[in-house]
Amino acid sequence: MWQAEHVRGRLAELYPQREIEILGMTTRGDQILDRPLSTIGGKGLFIKELEVAMQNGQADLAVHSMKDLPMDLPEGFVLGAISSRENPCDAFVSNRFADLDDLPARAVVGTSSLRREASLRARYPQLLIRSLRGNLDTRLRKLDAGEYDAIILAAAGLIRLGLGSRIASVLTLEQSLPAPGQGVLGIEVPAERADLMALVAPLNDLAAAQCVRAERAFSRALGGSCQLPLAAHAVLDNGVLWLRGLVATPDGRQLCTAELRGAPEDCESLGRGLAQTLRDQGADAILDQLVAGR
Repeated sequence: MWQAEHVRGRLAELYPQREIEILGMTTRGDQILDRPLSTIGGKGLFIKELEVAMQNGQADLAVHSMKDLPMDLPEGFVLGAISSRENPCDAFVSNRFADLDDLPARAVVGTSSLRREASLRARYPQLLIRSLRGNLDTRLRKLDAGEYDAIILAAAGLIRLGLGSRIASVLTLEQSLPAPGQGVLGIEVPAERADLMALVAPLNDLAAAQCVRAERAFSRALGGSCQLPLAAHAVLDNGVLWLRGLVATPDGRQLCTAELRGAPEDCESLGRGLAQTLRDQGADAILDQLVAGR
């Protein structure tokens, strides 16, 4: 809802003569909270109802966290704009400890992400990783109730909701490479609505869009979904797009990482190239294991 309000506010500034309403909806991903997301259908559970509302004419556009948007949009829908990026990193949240390195052996850490779980298990095998679902308030309440010693959340979500003070420390990219699109909002519109494309175009951040498109191309080339422990993060460094990627097994015992640099306008080919680099390192064996285990 914060995301929708934020985009409505931006559009209201651009088009004060227009009336912009929010159609609040609850998706299956919001409703099923007792199982890991990777076991109940993945990130698409947060999207389907919104696309149906657009198909039926109930809504004109939908606002998504790019990290939660499936890599392939259904036919008939496109991304009209990709926002500027908030802090893309993962956040360590704890009432007793300052960072991951402070946690004692067998401390319980909560996360909803196979990507974060794999990174934690690879670097901190002495910790106990437990599933954690629900909105931010629910997750923080479980931490405060003592169910977890620490939880890992997206820094962007905490900052946007005014909860930045709950962040004990921000994980480095080496500790936890972010999910593709983390920290960025995307605006989805029906493909035939050229008027809506023009309406939201001023909200597009070219640099962020190039980085996100590289990350998503990497993920797409590897069959990325929340069922795969996969990470990708790109930045523009002196006019050069620098993309890093990771594929791992959920237990963190097998892990492939690589990076690639190139021209920002070649963002999608860079993403595909990095995916091939990981395949050349043996990522296919990891992916085959994961597919066989589903």
